[in-house]
Amino acid sequence: MASLRISDEFINSVKESARINFRSIGKQVEYWARIGKAAEENPDLSIDFIKNCLKGLQEIENKETTEFKFSDLA
Repeated sequence: MASLRISDEFINSVKESARINFRSIGKQVEYWARIGKAAEENPDLSIDFIKNCLKGLQEIENKETTEFKFSDLA
């Protein structure tokens, strides 16, 4: 575990987003960090695309997926 010094302004922003998104303060910071890391590593991708990818990975991790069958399109 590490301690970080961050501004009160940033903490207030984190608290508000965490409340709106039903996350803990720590999970909100982690979420933003994951988005920022992915955006930095993939500058050609939009933030919305990155957020949707992270959401999909979380759904897989939580086993909240269903199998897609191309035959269902007919």
